[in-house]
Amino acid sequence: MACKNSINLKSAKIRIGDGSPVFVIAEISANHGRSFNKAVELIRKAKKAGADAVKFQTYTADTHTIDVDNKYFKINHPKWGGQTLYQLYDKSYAPWDWFKKLKKVADDIEIMFFSAATDKASVDLLESIGVSMHKLASFELVDLELIKYIAKTKKPLILSTGMATFGEIKEAVDTARKFGTKDLILLKCVSSYPADPGNMNLKTMADMKKRFNCPVGLSDHTMGTTVSAAAVALGAVAIEKHFTLSRKAKTSDNFFSIEPKELKDLVQNIRVVETALGKVNYGLTDDEKKNRVFRRSLFIVEDIGKGQLLTKENIRSIRPGMGLSPNNLNKVLGKKAKKYIKKGTPLKWGLIG
Repeated sequence: MACKNSINLKSAKIRIGDGSPVFVIAEISANHGRSFNKAVELIRKAKKAGADAVKFQTYTADTHTIDVDNKYFKINHPKWGGQTLYQLYDKSYAPWDWFKKLKKVADDIEIMFFSAATDKASVDLLESIGVSMHKLASFELVDLELIKYIAKTKKPLILSTGMATFGEIKEAVDTARKFGTKDLILLKCVSSYPADPGNMNLKTMADMKKRFNCPVGLSDHTMGTTVSAAAVALGAVAIEKHFTLSRKAKTSDNFFSIEPKELKDLVQNIRVVETALGKVNYGLTDDEKKNRVFRRSLFIVEDIGKGQLLTKENIRSIRPGMGLSPNNLNKVLGKKAKKYIKKGTPLKWGLIG
């Protein structure tokens, strides 16, 4: 089966995949801090920085977990510890009555809006506001019933693969395709916050593309933007990075998110990498053609009288490239000069016999 290299989001007039610009997603996550105005500002700043899309998460504390304070629900994490899962999600979720209004803000400034659904009700909400595609976070990858429900919308689907085994990814992909998903993107992901660059294993992306017959990108939780740029060089068609107005803000995900200037730098670096990748080419660029003059060639380095032999003492391979190619050296040694040749003259066949 030939590899499907791209997907088309007709409603958003966007194509994601080989031959198209890398799709840059600003993941808002909990960085709105439960402020609608801050959520709007994040959308506008993402657009200004050059991102192609903003992504939210559609859940509540009650759709994610239950309000129980026992050992199973307490968080052990350097940044999130000291609270229960319910407490974390309750202060981090975006109220559902925001979504229609936030999508309009995004539509008005022409940046794509979508969100990660976490249950059937959230899928229904996102469908009601007309999102162009769906996203499933790594934590929901094993929820096959949810994947079935999303797949039945027949809209493009992005699946993050953090924490998943090969078998779990295959099961998720097979389920999505069986129940209606035709356009699928997988995101290589390491679900650590922040993630260690040494654990990213970006070479897996090419293998994922081949094995699952779909475009592949990166959901990047490392600090900074270097890993994302490297992923583009290795073929990532989409990059997702958590985005905050400031890492000084007191939000759940701000500590591993990038700020507006960093997002702008990331987009610019990605575009440079795209340009640099180019195509397979062994020919010369126009600039290289101009610079061939600075190559080495054979020159007369001592005055040579008429009839005098050419030797390694009176001809040398030096810059610039006005004379015969250096690979002719052994062919000209021992030849006689047809006339007097002044030091500094490029050697040509017409000068020797």
